[in-house]
Amino acid sequence: MISTFHRLVLSRSLFAVSVGASALLVGCTQKKVVVAAPQAMPVQVSTVALDPVPDTDVYVATIKSRRSSTMQPQVDGNLTRIFVHSGQAVKAGQILMQIDPLKQVATVQSQVGTEAQKRAVYQYNQAEVERQRKLFEAGVTSRQAYDQATQAFQNSEADLASSTALTGSQKQQLGYYQIRAPFSGVVGDVPVHLGDYVSSTTVLTTVDEIADLEAYIYVPTERVNQLKLGLPVSILDTNGHVLASTKLDFLSPQVDTSLQGILAKATVPRSSEVLRNAQLVKARITWNTQPAPTVPVLAVTRIGGQPFVYVAQPKDGGFMAHQVAVTLGDTIGNAYPVVSGLALGQKVITSGLQFLQEGVPVKPLG
Repeated sequence: MISTFHRLVLSRSLFAVSVGASALLVGCTQKKVVVAAPQAMPVQVSTVALDPVPDTDVYVATIKSRRSSTMQPQVDGNLTRIFVHSGQAVKAGQILMQIDPLKQVATVQSQVGTEAQKRAVYQYNQAEVERQRKLFEAGVTSRQAYDQATQAFQNSEADLASSTALTGSQKQQLGYYQIRAPFSGVVGDVPVHLGDYVSSTTVLTTVDEIADLEAYIYVPTERVNQLKLGLPVSILDTNGHVLASTKLDFLSPQVDTSLQGILAKATVPRSSEVLRNAQLVKARITWNTQPAPTVPVLAVTRIGGQPFVYVAQPKDGGFMAHQVAVTLGDTIGNAYPVVSGLALGQKVITSGLQFLQEGVPVKPLG
């Protein structure tokens, strides 16, 4: 059994331990935990300012050649040679195809022989009329004999001229058996094959000159008040890349009833070798240019299709990242025109966007 003395000592010891623990606990709770403020992240910024922004519309356009020829034969026969293929560049006068010329060659040779006979008769009559003239002047032959010789000479002269012309015509006809390019250009589709029988109604191919091209643009009638000669036009590919820059140089005085549009033409520069006849492209017409706020393309992020930007917003003597929803126009070079959401002078963050969150401290560098 524990004596009264021992109980008193144990109680005082427990009290001392309890007091010490309480004092230690109070001391700990009175110490303040100091948490360091997050360091501001350095970011590049761009100030929203006014830049020239063009008012444009994009239309589907057709490239057409000012010189385009459909090649059809002028004679009938079977194709014996095809010297070109679709898409090949050819020069003026270059042989494209050949039709079997054997029958015409025989005709030409026969005509050449006939012409040689006519020439021999002509030369004989020429000599004979000269001989009869001398005999008549010497009183050896009669006037009638001289006149007959003269008539024979004139007949043979006319006969030879006719035969010479016919020979030339037959030789020219022989040339029709070779189909030649009328001018320098590019060969189109070749729907015929070796051995095919062709006639004057057969389409052999086409040749399109690529030096003089035009863009045919049909502009809606609601734009007629703004349509005028000299408006800038950019020819675009399917990805929006500019293939050629030009201007409107023709406006139709009439409205196309089927399309309810006005035909406008723009000459394509000769340097645009990537364009071909009948090619469909996009034509961007610039109506006017006005100043408008812009932001760099690098500053824009999209969430669910909605564009956002981060601006460096002042806070407590520093800056924080603030996300703003914006409405943008079409890209102009490396910038977007701002329709709504930003004001002039705001600092748009252009770097480190993947690390930003709303309210994060930032340090603008530019």
